[in-house]
Amino acid sequence: MIEKIYKAFLESSGVCTDTRNIGASCFFICLKGDHFNGNDFALNALKQGAKFILVDEDRNWDSNQILIVDNCLETLQALAIYHRNTLSIPVIGLTGSNGKTTTKELFREVLSSTKKVKATIGNLNNHIGVPLSILSINKSDEIAIIEMGANAQKEIEFLSGISKPDIGYITNFGLAHLEGFGGPEGVIKGKSELYEYLLLDSKIALVNSDDPIQIDKSSGLTRILFGTSEKPPFQFSLADAKNTVSIRWNDTLVETQLTGAYNFNNIAAAVSLGVYFNIPPNEIIRAISNYAPSNHRSQWKQGLYNSLIVDCYNANPSSVELALDNLAVQTKPRAAILGDMFEMGEYAQVEHQKIIDHAIALGIEKLIFVGSHFLDCNFPPAITCIQTTQQAYDFLRNNPLKEHTILIKGSRGMTLEKLLELL
Repeated sequence: MIEKIYKAFLESSGVCTDTRNIGASCFFICLKGDHFNGNDFALNALKQGAKFILVDEDRNWDSNQILIVDNCLETLQALAIYHRNTLSIPVIGLTGSNGKTTTKELFREVLSSTKKVKATIGNLNNHIGVPLSILSINKSDEIAIIEMGANAQKEIEFLSGISKPDIGYITNFGLAHLEGFGGPEGVIKGKSELYEYLLLDSKIALVNSDDPIQIDKSSGLTRILFGTSEKPPFQFSLADAKNTVSIRWNDTLVETQLTGAYNFNNIAAAVSLGVYFNIPPNEIIRAISNYAPSNHRSQWKQGLYNSLIVDCYNANPSSVELALDNLAVQTKPRAAILGDMFEMGEYAQVEHQKIIDHAIALGIEKLIFVGSHFLDCNFPPAITCIQTTQQAYDFLRNNPLKEHTILIKGSRGMTLEKLLELL
């Protein structure tokens, strides 16, 4: 059956799972969610121009363009594996607690300077997004970059089995998704499933040699090592992290548009990957320097009244602590507007309290915490703590901040970007 479905896929213009995005002659796959059933939209998809429809409910469909399977999601994943097995180009798989999407974008910028690259779009990095990313790779592509996200153990193992990376990279092991992973050790175990896949399949790992945990967990693998103590061309040093980050590589200053010293390893990894794929040094430097972050990730912006560090796409204890450290070296007066960190489970109160204590210890002049987790913590009267983003909006409208360097960071669901128009 999978051969028949793959033949239909090859005859289509590509896979689509949302009728709002249907393209001419696409292969529409009817997925299900908590509040929708793709089978309900099958006939509409045909009317909109889909060439084939994959359904998993028998509703007496009267069309040879409709293919019936037991489970559309499982078939999507099997189809991606089948397609992956036909590809001969190198596939780079990356995961980690922080910086996955930024690193993926840097990888793409560097490699696409001389090669045709297909990379994960946005953050389509889960059990649906990874198969869709694999199926988007076509014969003209020379390299693929697949981002893999997870919030529980065995998920990276599963996604690695679909993407089958030839080179793997773990950005870091941080305190993200603690509830699903079962604590810090669970995070390390879950992310290291990428290393385990690479070892079983005799593949290569790109490894930050400054991280002892990565060195330990990647033991036995063929490795591309980079770091501050490695030999050129895999040796790097941090030149500057005031406002935006600059690094030194091969006695050359490489300037970027990224903010935060925590991006040093992301930049160094992208340069190292470029070296491995024989990208000319001048093209690597140009690509890194020209990359402009977007979507509220590590962005240095000038607001109406303040200098802004906008990093509110997501948040976890590790990334928030690093962002605060970065704020601490910026021009005074400084302010931090921090939203709740989600998926902390039993660790929520202690980790939010640690963030409050760390921000106070750094001497940040103005602190505003937003969310119920922060409200459950202990904080001195001088600190502002507010339940919702709307309440924070009202507070800032009545108590405007001006001429500050402001960090805005919180989990995606807090939607702190709504505050930017006031800053």
